[in-house]
Amino acid sequence: MYPKQTQLQSEDDSCLIDSHCHLDLEPLVSHLPQILNEAAAAGVSRFVVPGVHPDGWQRMAELAAANPVILPAFGIHPMHAAAADEETLERLAQLAPLGVAIGEIGLDPSYAAALEVQEAAFRAQIRIALGLGLPLLVHCRQLFQRTLRVLSEEHADRTGGIMHAFSGSPEMAREFIRLGFAISISGTVTWTNAVKPLRIALELPLEQLVLETDAPDMTPQRYRGRFNRPAWMAETAAQVARLRGIPVETVAAATAGNTRRVLRLPISRACLYSM
Repeated sequence: MYPKQTQLQSEDDSCLIDSHCHLDLEPLVSHLPQILNEAAAAGVSRFVVPGVHPDGWQRMAELAAANPVILPAFGIHPMHAAAADEETLERLAQLAPLGVAIGEIGLDPSYAAALEVQEAAFRAQIRIALGLGLPLLVHCRQLFQRTLRVLSEEHADRTGGIMHAFSGSPEMAREFIRLGFAISISGTVTWTNAVKPLRIALELPLEQLVLETDAPDMTPQRYRGRFNRPAWMAETAAQVARLRGIPVETVAAATAGNTRRVLRLPISRACLYSM
């Protein structure tokens, strides 16, 4: 049995939106009806599912077609940057309009793909996003200045987007905000050893923050050792509320509104927090 999860209740038309979760990957996809039902019970009603590898794009499209609450964002993760050849990028340009963003894309030195290859794939996908008028979901680990330079040189301020599971400082976050990017807070803000995530949650303007799970990764402290799921994003919302000394409903409504604004999503009248 899992502990009783944090739940939210509101009377307005807003809802928690998981701005980054991999519902197309195992073990989530094999338990998708249960995962979605748990999320709805916890007040999480829509789910942005980013691409990782071109081989997964078709599954993402099928899941989104079958579940209107799933919002795909097609893209090539930096660990698979070598897959971003001309043919695949053409396919991305054709498929991307079915999604709400392009991602997740970016730079990460922890993967085997050479940084030059990652940067080429990153720039190519930014250009596709600019051509289609789509926002970006950006993956950045350690290489904040280089990522900022690429986004600036490619004029990514014309599309904006979300800095996924941001792990940098508030000072660095403000540089991305100036480019039109929201800063995403994940379950790491609940970890007992968290430092920078706490500063991000406390020091940045609430209107620049969004929430995510990155499920099945980045599980909140309360559930560490288990695969993450969107329902547990309520833990993240509650932690941000505690840090800021404001009602959790305020955090939920604000971050959902920010996600809708950045990704240009309509309000869903079905999005009501439930007990």
